Amino acid sequence: MVKVRGKKVNLTPSEHVLKDLVGPKGRRAVQKIKKHPQNHKKNLAAAVEVAELAKKKANEVVLPDSRKSDESNAPLSKGRWTNKQRVLIFGSRGISFRGRHIMDNLRRLMPHTKKESKMDKRDKLFAINEIAEMKNCNKTLFFEGRIKGDIYLWMSNIPDGPSCKFLMENVSTMEELKFTGNCLKGSRALLSFDPTFETAPHYQMMKEMFMQIFGTPYHYPKSQPFIDHVFTFSILDNRVWFRNYQIMEEDGSLVEIGPRFCLNPIRIFEASFNGKTIWSNPHYVTPNKYRSMLKKANAGKYENKLSQKLEYENSRPEFSYKMDPSDEIFSVEPQHE
Repeated sequence: MVKVRGKKVNLTPSEHVLKDLVGPKGRRAVQKIKKHPQNHKKNLAAAVEVAELAKKKANEVVLPDSRKSDESNAPLSKGRWTNKQRVLIFGSRGISFRGRHIMDNLRRLMPHTKKESKMDKRDKLFAINEIAEMKNCNKTLFFEGRIKGDIYLWMSNIPDGPSCKFLMENVSTMEELKFTGNCLKGSRALLSFDPTFETAPHYQMMKEMFMQIFGTPYHYPKSQPFIDHVFTFSILDNRVWFRNYQIMEEDGSLVEIGPRFCLNPIRIFEASFNGKTIWSNPHYVTPNKYRSMLKKANAGKYENKLSQKLEYENSRPEFSYKMDPSDEIFSVEPQHE
């Protein structure tokens, strides 16, 4: 009998099995086996099975139950996580369902975000700086809901600024679009910008804010080491259009994931949620004014229709054609038998 990893095993005189199982301390057992080989032939199969199990256990790699990135201390970074950007995403009370869904979509796409309960409308916006500092965040995406479903997006650098205010238009969530694209949760995204962002100073400032907020920091503990989707920012009609695409192949083929939204810039402030106005959009039209213009246009259509009808009645002749009464002399009605 020879002990192999704490178990007693009957060995055979096979040199192959002896070489695998018996170490330098098992010479006496080898000599016993060579003297009485007939007593050990029956246990040859058991010895081989134990040897295979021992080899498998020696080569096994036991994985932990949880990832290191899930732990609170996050030892994975080891000083490599230098860009410590954290974004606080939350909204105000009274926000529409579409605003809530777009917030959830952005939280799922950006692993370096944190969430907070809704903010009361009576509180001042300057209090967001204190909320972000308590959450240990240095960037903020605040969704402000107004009447009739209007959503205003505030992007701010905590606590010194600058901050930018947008009107969200043409919002479509992932649940509404139902595209075939998909990406891994926690993966990092590439950022693609339109060349128009380099043409004006206010566009350059917006680009820098988009890079710091939507870009996942390298070696962030809760992020995965994958890059499988692209955030695109394009400028058209004095607005910023956002799209999210999945990278399908190495040749650059893309499939859209969602969500979609359009940002109409309103103002850029010097500080965070207050301060002097650095830039104001001269092409911006408020939603209430736009709705009143549509109503006036519809009312003008009805007024034009009434005026055309009156003109037709006034210009309509009394007699379409003057008849000669002598033409009816030779008119004969057919007689029916």
